[in-house]
Amino acid sequence: MVIVSGPLGDHGITIMIARGELDIEADLSSDTAALHELTAGLLDAGGDGVRVLRDATRGGVATILNEIAAASQTAVVVDEASVPVREVVSGAAELLGIDPLYVACEGRLVAVVDASRAEAVMAALRAHPLGDGAAVIGHVADDPPGLVLLRTAFGGTRIVDVLVGDPLPRIC
Repeated sequence: MVIVSGPLGDHGITIMIARGELDIEADLSSDTAALHELTAGLLDAGGDGVRVLRDATRGGVATILNEIAAASQTAVVVDEASVPVREVVSGAAELLGIDPLYVACEGRLVAVVDASRAEAVMAALRAHPLGDGAAVIGHVADDPPGLVLLRTAFGGTRIVDVLVGDPLPRIC
């Protein structure tokens, strides 16, 4: 199962708003945080069922999932409706034409855990203040190897590709 520790994109959108790149005001702050305590709880709960742990800083969750799929030659299937994104982040990303999956998160982690440990890992994450917005966003599959697929809210499926170049503004 693919798990994120909380809503995506808060950091990147906060920085873009603070720089004045968006002519909007929003009640939003960076998700920057030290994840060592959250990670310790996740590892205690998940044990040897934890397969991968990554932060979602550079390139956001989409980049991390593409790296996981490529390295393991498996597919990562994400359910769009399960991806936690705050409304203000979603709105700002839409104005910019940016997919929130690619927006930097400084205080979020991505975990791939054995399905038998997912419930225990989710309970551990949600028991910590930094993980109260944790969500299972997808799963690992055999086919198509090396790709990330997004099951859309409209019932379709699209490939979540690796970004080429640097289409997002550098925020750090």
